[in-house]
Amino acid sequence: MSTISVFDMTGKQVSETELNDAVFGITPNEGVMHAAVVNYLANQRQGTQSTLTRTEVSGGGRKPWRQKGTGHARQGSTRAPQWVHGGIALGPKPRDYSYSLNKKVKRLAMKSALSAKVLDNNMIVLDALTLEDYKTKTVVEMLKALGVEGKALIVTAETDAKVVKSAANIPGVKTAAVNTLNVYDILNYDKFIVVKNAVGKIEEVYA
Repeated sequence: MSTISVFDMTGKQVSETELNDAVFGITPNEGVMHAAVVNYLANQRQGTQSTLTRTEVSGGGRKPWRQKGTGHARQGSTRAPQWVHGGIALGPKPRDYSYSLNKKVKRLAMKSALSAKVLDNNMIVLDALTLEDYKTKTVVEMLKALGVEGKALIVTAETDAKVVKSAANIPGVKTAAVNTLNVYDILNYDKFIVVKNAVGKIEEVYA
């Protein structure tokens, strides 16, 4: 069990907490993390792009000129792909890009991403994150007190509307509940700010 400092919202260290090495102390597996990120991005694709083939473009029903004797190359339709306003050959059609990963691979990727944050000293544990009102300024001041610059992911145990809306307007800051956490977000943000009770929930799920 490794220990990590716990801070309050003013940036002051208030205690220490132990981290489960089975979740936060493994050797990160880069190949598995890469597979998880590629899977996440593929599953986000809408796959709604669509082009018209020569059968779907309007017009082109008449043969433009006779087969032989004109000196031109033979043509059957003005909507063939080589013509202006013609159909698209082998263009994209609506499709589903999503696929699933093995459950063990998902778990290993998540633990690798969490361990990588601890290894790089980019994980900050908060004693509590309570907002009395919808106030962006409060979150900005908290991040400043914690010395956070750049992109940050704030993780709470449950979805907190006040936290979500207060952080929504801050560039480079995202909020997530434990049940919506994913490898892409953990790796995409520089700092991983997690509330102490959320750490317990993460360990509960992945230990």
